[in-house]
Amino acid sequence: MTRMKNDRPVSRTTKGLTAVAAVSLAAILTWGVWSLPPYPDHVRTLVFEKLPVSGVENPVTAVLLNFRGYDTLIEIGVLLLALVGVLSAGPYSAPAPGKQPRPILMLLPRLFLPFIILLSGYVLWIGKYAPGGAFQAGAVLAGGGILYVTATDRRIRSATGIVKSAVAAGLLVFLLVALATLVARGQFLQYPVASAGTLILVIETAATVSIGAILLLLFVGAEPIEAYPNRDRHIEPQNAEKEDPIK
Repeated sequence: MTRMKNDRPVSRTTKGLTAVAAVSLAAILTWGVWSLPPYPDHVRTLVFEKLPVSGVENPVTAVLLNFRGYDTLIEIGVLLLALVGVLSAGPYSAPAPGKQPRPILMLLPRLFLPFIILLSGYVLWIGKYAPGGAFQAGAVLAGGGILYVTATDRRIRSATGIVKSAVAAGLLVFLLVALATLVARGQFLQYPVASAGTLILVIETAATVSIGAILLLLFVGAEPIEAYPNRDRHIEPQNAEKEDPIK
C-alpha cells in the first residue's frame, strides 16, 4: 500500500465518533423497521386489481416501475451519486503491473461475455412476466465486465464518453419519460395504459445499461495516478524506511 506524503493518520477520536454514528444509525434503522405496522392485506389486493393497467404481468415490476416509480427513480439517482463519490475521491496508487495474463484467462471473457450479455437481456425481458428486471440484469452485466477486468488485468477508464453516456443513460431516460408524461397527461410518471408496457421496457433497458456501468466502475474505482502524468504529487510507500539525514 502507498499513501500521500502529506496524509495524516485518522485519530482515535474520529474513529470513535464514526463508530458511534454508525451504531446510532443502525439502531435507528432497526427501531424503524421493528416499529412498522403489520403488513396490510389490502395492499396485495389493490396491486393485483390494478395490474391489468400497469403494462406488465409481474406485480413487483408493476410496483417498482409504475405504481411507485418515484422510488426507482431515486434509487438510480442514489447509485449515480455513490459513483460520483467514489470517483471524486481522487486517483489512487495502482499496484505495480504483474505478469501478462495467461492465454486461458484471456480466452474466458471472450467465450463467456456474449452469453452473459444474452443472459442479461433475458433477465431484463422476463421481468415483465416473472422475477427479473433492470437491477438484476444490470448486476449480471456488471458481472461480465468485472470478469473481463479481473481476467485480463485491464482498467476501464471512467473518462471515456461511452462509459459516461452509459452511466447517465438510466437516470436521463427515466427523467425524459417522466417529463413526457407530465406534459402529455399532467401527472408525473403516469403512463398511458396503451403504452405503459413499452415505456417501462424503455426505462428498464436504459437502467440496465446504466446500473451495469455504475456497478462496474464502483468495482474498478477511480483512475490510477499513472493516468495523470502531469499531476504534481509525491507518492511514497507507506512502509518505506525514512532516510537518515546524517547519511
